[in-house]
Amino acid sequence: MGDVSQDPPPPSEPPALPPYAERVLDVAELIPPGRVMTYGDIAEWLEQGGPRQVGRVMALYGSAVPWWRVVRSDGALLPGHERRALERYRAEGTPLREARRTAGAPGVAARLDMRRARWDGATGDAPHS
Repeated sequence: MGDVSQDPPPPSEPPALPPYAERVLDVAELIPPGRVMTYGDIAEWLEQGGPRQVGRVMALYGSAVPWWRVVRSDGALLPGHERRALERYRAEGTPLREARRTAGAPGVAARLDMRRARWDGATGDAPHS
């Protein structure tokens, strides 16, 4: 048993994204500033999975894309990320509406105006009016 020196293992590369996750993130990157798509919209666009699967992809891998543009269908801001998302929505001119506040409820009192903010995926879609 002599002195055996070994080269250190090569740096590991991050694991490859699952193909479905890559497709979800590709769609998220297509959404224009000031517009949003729901989790269900993306699943429908891809013709695969559903809102929960898209939500899972966004939770695991979405930080590399404009995550604030992938939203719940009711227009509620993402719990735990309301303030950061709201800053981005305001900077991009995303249509918002005041939400009704429950007496004594803390937090952000805004929701996305889904009628005006929702993007249908049409290339070259004009921004909201």
